[in-house]
Amino acid sequence: MSNLTNQTALVTGASSGIGAVYADRFAKRGYDLVLVARDRTRMEVLAEQVRQETGVVVDILQADLANAGELAQVEERLRTDTRISILINNAGASVAGSFVDQSPDELAKIISLNTTALTRLASAVAPRFVKAGNGAIVNISSVVGLAPEFGLTVYGATKAFVLFFTQGLHLELEPKGVYVQAVLPASTRTEVWERSGWDMNALPPLMEVDELVDAALVGFDRREPITIPSLPDLEQWNTFDAARQSMIPNFNQVHAADRYRLATSNQS
Repeated sequence: MSNLTNQTALVTGASSGIGAVYADRFAKRGYDLVLVARDRTRMEVLAEQVRQETGVVVDILQADLANAGELAQVEERLRTDTRISILINNAGASVAGSFVDQSPDELAKIISLNTTALTRLASAVAPRFVKAGNGAIVNISSVVGLAPEFGLTVYGATKAFVLFFTQGLHLELEPKGVYVQAVLPASTRTEVWERSGWDMNALPPLMEVDELVDAALVGFDRREPITIPSLPDLEQWNTFDAARQSMIPNFNQVHAADRYRLATSNQS
């Protein structure tokens, strides 16, 4: 299969799971690939399989995105490789246990990978996309970012950051021709659970990763800014977002709301 697009997708966390399936799907769409992950051996296996099945060009960029020096190499590739027209910001991590059980070093690594690295990669490529008037950034968030009730406090906070960050980028970049999408998976069958120390037998039923990515790509083709593959009723999201937007005019007030001012008066 020849390359139909003469363009390239860079996929982080590409050695397995969601990233590997994204790589497969974009290769089948005719995109060349840049695979980014820590595990070179697994990327080489994926790259050979993709080359044989699709005939696209696949480059491997081994990098730990929690390492500043290695992250910088990926940033430089995004800045200078003008054929890269899609960034799939998929790399991420979690850790088992509650907040009080997680070490400061574990938490710092989660925050660094899930937020700092993702932001720096988007920052590296966005100016070039804006100048070209096209390009796409896909950020993998999570429904956990909408639900502190799930108990994944720091992981959920990083994914809430990804959602907000994507919404902000969408407002900034969409008028300039750049598409930005947040994908919010629910529980998905990937290796991140075991790597993070979770008991697989204690987890709820999981969506298969192929189904997740294929649904996310439907949202991509529709140019949805927010895609939640497991959400049956889109109106639930629309209602949620409309409620948020309805509060905005009330935020910029010169006085505290009466419910606080009256309470203060009654106490004096």
